[in-house]
Amino acid sequence: MKGGTVVESIERVIAGHPFFAGIDQALLTQIVDSASHVKFDAGTYIFKEDDQANAFYLICDGRVGLEIVAPGHKPIIVDTLEGGDTLGWSWLLSPFHWKFSAHAKTGVRAIALDAKSLRAKCDENRNLGYEVLNRLALIIERRLEATRFQLLDVYGGRVSA
Repeated sequence: MKGGTVVESIERVIAGHPFFAGIDQALLTQIVDSASHVKFDAGTYIFKEDDQANAFYLICDGRVGLEIVAPGHKPIIVDTLEGGDTLGWSWLLSPFHWKFSAHAKTGVRAIALDAKSLRAKCDENRNLGYEVLNRLALIIERRLEATRFQLLDVYGGRVSA
């Protein structure tokens, strides 16, 4: 018990998160030792565009705005994430720098997976790598779709290829 609340085991939180739903227990066991509980206060940046991408987050509670910034303009929120979502895929792709900024809109509780460790485990165990990559591909597709719709909204449907 911590501060009046029960802190769930990391393994149980990861197993219960939609991103890892149905994953083989042996693969889950490999992931757990790369994980830690993290919290972010409302208004703080979890990471900023171009910073080193060193973690993969499983959001448990809270809301996170994914933002892009154009010089001389306010940040544009391209997607809002909440409990059950994942945050970050840039940790998987060299040169491992964030493509967006992530801003905690409310207090956020998450599980952070160490990116370097997770990449190494995916390289060592191709089954784990395949599972993670397939699941991340769906996330990337959804984020690109959300970005597309946000840009259509910002530019009133006048986005050219």
